[in-house]
Amino acid sequence: MRRLCVFLGSNPGRRPAYEEAAVALGRTLAREGIGLVYGGASVGLMGALANATLEAGGEVIGIIPQRLIDKEIGHRGLSDLRVVGSMHERKALMAELSDGFVALPGGVGTLEELFEVWTWAQLGSHDKPCAVLNVEGYYDGMLAFIDHVVEEGFMRGVHRDMLTVASDPAELLAKLRDYQPPNVVKWISRGEH
Repeated sequence: MRRLCVFLGSNPGRRPAYEEAAVALGRTLAREGIGLVYGGASVGLMGALANATLEAGGEVIGIIPQRLIDKEIGHRGLSDLRVVGSMHERKALMAELSDGFVALPGGVGTLEELFEVWTWAQLGSHDKPCAVLNVEGYYDGMLAFIDHVVEEGFMRGVHRDMLTVASDPAELLAKLRDYQPPNVVKWISRGEH
């Protein structure tokens, strides 16, 4: 794994543990020699993650739409800041540059980005791991709902299992390294999504 894409909040959240987890993940990525790809902002958890990775000597690639640069939230101290025209371009480039995806606590944008790359994996568009760093149970409600989706027959268990969950950055990276993608083609060809 050369680079990991991280989706996370542009706000810090209410609990100090969220920022602590972002900082710990950034330091862990740098220590493990794994580059960070993220949304390019200097604020909230995004800024904390980028700063921690940089301070620990890691590579950080930020990808941000021009309209957010215009709002002055782009991080000017990154290894590489790429300015794109739209959110669609941002997500496509983030996916192209990354070998896996992780969501830390965040809002609707974080959720949308996670669900999109997870859907792409389910459909066989990529075989990169998708994961959540479940800081202090932040994603417990979402994970329970996803289990409900499986129980109600709208998702196969094998697709649910494609989402890796861990509560510690080191544990998360170990799980991502061990990830073996399922053969989703056999379900897609039968129309069983």
